[in-house]
Amino acid sequence: MSTTRTTGHRFGAHRSGLAVAALGVAASAGVNTLFPTVSALIVAVVLGVAAGNLGLLPASARAGLARWTPRMLRIGVPLLGLQLALPRVLALGPGLLLAVAVTVAVTFAGTLWLGRLLGVSRALRILVATGFSICGASAVAAVASVVDHDDEDVATAISLVTVFGGLAIVGLPALAGPLGVEGTDLGRWAGLGVHEVGQVVAAAAPAGAAAVAAAVLVKLSRVVLLAPVVTAVGVVERRRRPGPRGTRPPLVPLFVLGFLGAIAVRATGLLPAPALDGAATLTTWVLAAALFGLGTSIGLRTLVGAGPRALALGALSTVLVGSVSLASLRLLA
Repeated sequence: MSTTRTTGHRFGAHRSGLAVAALGVAASAGVNTLFPTVSALIVAVVLGVAAGNLGLLPASARAGLARWTPRMLRIGVPLLGLQLALPRVLALGPGLLLAVAVTVAVTFAGTLWLGRLLGVSRALRILVATGFSICGASAVAAVASVVDHDDEDVATAISLVTVFGGLAIVGLPALAGPLGVEGTDLGRWAGLGVHEVGQVVAAAAPAGAAAVAAAVLVKLSRVVLLAPVVTAVGVVERRRRPGPRGTRPPLVPLFVLGFLGAIAVRATGLLPAPALDGAATLTTWVLAAALFGLGTSIGLRTLVGAGPRALALGALSTVLVGSVSLASLRLLA
């Protein structure tokens, strides 16, 4: 009898968690529709934090979200690979691809170094370094799977992506004129130096449609590097945390292999355009659900108390990625 009740309780929690996640995704999509420059993923985190801290969620929904959030992340990241058309990325040319690699590598390593100087926790500086150097909230959530962290670290990193990526939307076009960056070069700079895809589009938009297209393509070339970066961090974490099997992070998370497999499937050219469009929409929904779930587990007081060191790291990392990306664009592309 008790077993039946326990099973029924778990089933109810699963349903309740999925229903709440679906509501969060619908609200995020609605905000994104009204304000296209605002990333649905960022909105999902904000709504999750609000729902979790305002006491809007019953215990069953919280339990269901706790179970489903990591599963949705493991589904969403591989789906992200279907958005990457390798032939188009390779068509950028060796110079621009080298600029992408240099920007990601220097931003990642530099942010880790700056975080250490500022006294920011190891987990937070890894999360910020990955998010700022690759693809914002999605990268933060992905690398969190191989790093020993607190939920507040994830929330803080995503908040920094939101704040400083938003500032970049205004800052890059404002600096473009004085720095002599025009047309599609502004798009390439945005693709190299801004965090979220939605933020990249908004930063490139003042230069026109061609600049936006260039920005998105360059941005997606950065996303390709998500798999090797997460794998490298996972290897380091395993060496730092020796112990019995099952207590260490995986060498290569299965969802990273799925991400690479999805890129390979896209490269075959077998998937029709409607299927790819549907996959892109599904990717956004699944990742938004995962990030909404992450948000609900975050205490707002802890998030607000992240302090000036985290803000300083976000500001310095933004200046770093903006400067390195522009220098790389001019010297290598």
